[in-house]
Amino acid sequence: MNAENSNILGSHYPKNVAFVGDYLPRQCGIATFTADLYQSYHQFFPDANPIVVSVNDTPKGYAYPDEVRYEFYQHRQESYGKAAEFLNTKNVEVVCLQHEYGIFGGPAGNYILTLLQNLRAPVVTTFHTILENPDQDQLEVLRSIAGLSARVVCMTEKGKGFLTTIYGIPEEKIDLIPHGVPDMPFVDPHFYKDHFGMEGKQMLLTFGLLSPNKGIENVIRALPRIVAQFPNVVYTVLGATHPNLVREQGEVYRESLQQLAVECGVAEHVQFTNRFVELPDLLEYLGATDIYVTPYLNPAQITSGTLSYAFGCGKAVVSTPYWHAEELLSDGRGILVPFGDSEAIADSIIHLLEDETLRHTMRKKGYMMGRDMIWERVIGRYGDTFSQAHQRSSRRQVLQKPETTDWFNLPAVRTDHLFRLSDDTGIIQHARFHLPCNEEGYCTDDNARALVLTLMLEASGLADRKLSALTDTYAAFLNYAYSPEYRRFRNFMGYDRRWLEEVGSEDSTGRAIWALGACIGRSRDQNLITWAMGMFENVLPHVADMTSPRTWAFVLLGISEYRKKFSNDRLIKTIHQQLLEKLMLLFNATATDDWPWFEESLTYDNAKLPHALLLSDDQAMIEAGLRSLRWLMDLQTAETGHFQPIGCNGFYVKGQPRAYYDQQPVEAHSTISACLAAYELTGDGDWYRQALSVYTWFMGQNDLSLPLYDSQTGGCRDGLHIDRVNRNQGAESTLSYLLSLTELHIAQRQLAGTPQLSSNIV
Repeated sequence: MNAENSNILGSHYPKNVAFVGDYLPRQCGIATFTADLYQSYHQFFPDANPIVVSVNDTPKGYAYPDEVRYEFYQHRQESYGKAAEFLNTKNVEVVCLQHEYGIFGGPAGNYILTLLQNLRAPVVTTFHTILENPDQDQLEVLRSIAGLSARVVCMTEKGKGFLTTIYGIPEEKIDLIPHGVPDMPFVDPHFYKDHFGMEGKQMLLTFGLLSPNKGIENVIRALPRIVAQFPNVVYTVLGATHPNLVREQGEVYRESLQQLAVECGVAEHVQFTNRFVELPDLLEYLGATDIYVTPYLNPAQITSGTLSYAFGCGKAVVSTPYWHAEELLSDGRGILVPFGDSEAIADSIIHLLEDETLRHTMRKKGYMMGRDMIWERVIGRYGDTFSQAHQRSSRRQVLQKPETTDWFNLPAVRTDHLFRLSDDTGIIQHARFHLPCNEEGYCTDDNARALVLTLMLEASGLADRKLSALTDTYAAFLNYAYSPEYRRFRNFMGYDRRWLEEVGSEDSTGRAIWALGACIGRSRDQNLITWAMGMFENVLPHVADMTSPRTWAFVLLGISEYRKKFSNDRLIKTIHQQLLEKLMLLFNATATDDWPWFEESLTYDNAKLPHALLLSDDQAMIEAGLRSLRWLMDLQTAETGHFQPIGCNGFYVKGQPRAYYDQQPVEAHSTISACLAAYELTGDGDWYRQALSVYTWFMGQNDLSLPLYDSQTGGCRDGLHIDRVNRNQGAESTLSYLLSLTELHIAQRQLAGTPQLSSNIV
C-alpha cells in the first residue's frame, strides 16, 4: 500500500463485513464483482474479517472457496430468512448487498426483502441494474431495498439521477462509487501478444458471457472492410456462453456467430475462446489488446464491468452508446457508434488502426481516469460508506420518527377514493388496484364503517357538501340490510342487489349498531336520528345473546356514541353494563402477568377489546383496559420503534409463534382509535404520541418501508405482505385509513384547545 492510500484506508472501518450476492465459481458478472469486492477488502484491510453469503441458482450450489460461509437457494424464500438468521449470529457490523433483479427469487427478485427485513446489522446496497422504465414490481422492490438500506451505492451519474428522480431515493443517501478495476501497468500491447501467438497482429477484443444482446454479429459484419485494409487483424471473442442460454438453447448462438464469420469470409480472423476466464488470464488478454469493442444492442445498461476493466487498463475503446459507455467514454476517452451499425464500427476501428497517435492518446486518457477506479481506491470509498452505515443503524435511519416540528402536520382528509368505490347502493367492498370490483358486491361491515366516517367528518366540519349524499346512501344500505325476522343484519349483497344470506355475522350486526349509535350521537339531521333510534332500540336487546367479544366491543362503541346525546337512557345503560361485565369476565378468566388479554389468541381488530373497557365508568375496568392496551402496544412495536401489527396469516396463539404478515390496515385503525380513547381518558400525552406513531405505518414507517396510503388515488392498499404491499385498494383498508386520519384530526383540534396538554405532548 502506498503512502497516499495508507492515510485513506484507516483502522476506523468496520472489520466484520458480510458480502451478499452470487459468487465465483458461478459464471456471472455480479459473482466476479462480489469476489473482487471481498478480495479487495481482505487485501487492503489486513485486520478485517469479511465473509461471503452467496445466493445459488441451482439447489446443489457450487464448490465455493473458504470465504463463502453460507449459501442459500434463489427460489426458496424460507432460505432467505435462514441466511439472515445466520448473519445475526455472527458479529457482523455491516452487510454489503449486491443487487441485480435476476439473481434473487420472487417477482422482480423480491425474496431478498425477506433477508433484509430480518437483519440486525445495517445494510449497504450496490445497485447493478437501475431501470429507466421499471414495471410496478421492479419499482417497489428497488424502493423497498433502498428503504431497508442505510446507504446505497451506484456506479454512474446517470444511475444516481435515476435513483433520485424515478425511485425517490434521497440524494444524501446515495454514494457514487465507480466500478473497480485491476491495477495494471500501462504497457505496449506487443508485450503480451506472444502469449497468444499474436506477434505482428492487431487484436480486437470483446469479453464477457456470450449472449445475443452483446451485438457481436455487428463486429463480425464489420470485419471484411477492416481486414481488407489491415489483413493482420484478429477479433477475439473471449468468454463462455451464458449458462442460462446454454440450458435453454445450448450453443446455438455461438454456432450462429461462427457460421456468420464463414459467410463473411473472415473465419480465420475471428477467434472464439469458449471459457470463463480467471483474472490473471484476463489481464493478459487485455494487455495484448489494441482495441476493445462493446457493440451492445440496448442503451439500458447502467454499468458494464467489462467496459470498466478495458477502460481502466488503458485500452482504446469503440462502443455503442449505452448509458455507461456514454458517460465513461466522453471527452475523447473512446469512440461511440450507433447501435447495430456495422459500417460505423468498421469506420471507427479503421480510423484508430490508421492513427496510432490518436489511439495511444485515447488509451492514456482512459488509463489516467482509470487510476481513480483501481480497487485500492474504490475499496477505500466503500470503507467510508460502510463506516457511515455502521454509525447509524439502517432501520433507525429509515424508520425514525418525524421531527417534532413535523409531528402534527397531518395531511388533509381526501374522499376521492371513497366516492370512487361508492355508487347509489353503497360502497363496493373490494377493488382491483384502485378500480372497484363490482362483481364482488357490497357488505354491511364496510357500509357501517363508511357511515361512521361520513358522520365524523360532517360533525367535525371536515366534510364538504357532497358527503351528505353518501351518508344517506350508507344509511339506506343498513336500512335494507336489517332483517326484522332475526333482529339482525344481513352482511353480503351481490352487485345485483340480492342478499347472499338470510343473516350475517355477529360482527356485522355489531358494526351496524356502532354506525346507528354514531347517527344518533353525531348527526344534526333529525330524520336520520329518528330512523336510527328506532332501529337501534329494535336490535340492541338481542345483543346479549351474541357470543363474539368483538361484537360486544362494536356495540359498546355504538352505545358510547348514543350516550353523547342521551346519557340517562336506563335501557341503554343496562345493556352497556351487561356487555362490559361480559368483557371483564373474559379478561379475568384469561389474563395472566405475561398475557393480560381477553382470549388465548390475538386475531383481528384486537385493540377494540381494551378500547371497549375504556368506555366504562368503573375504575377496575378502565385499569384492565389500559393494562391490556399497553401490553398490546408493546407487543406490536418493533425493536426499531415502528408499528408491527399481528399478521392475519396465522394470528398469534398463546405459546405459539406469532404471525408477522399479512399486516392489515384495520389493525392500525383500531389501535389508533384505542390510543386516542386512552389519551382522552387519562390526559397522558404518550397515548397521543403512540396514536401518531401508528398512523405513520400507513405512510411507510413499517417493516418494508413502503407506504400503504396511495397519494395518487387517495386510497389505502390492502395490506403488508412479507415481501410487498397488496396493491388493491378496497373499502376496509381505505376506510381504516380515513377513519384513522379523521380521528387524529379531531384529536388534534381538541389538543389545540388545551394548551396545558399540548406542551406535555411536544
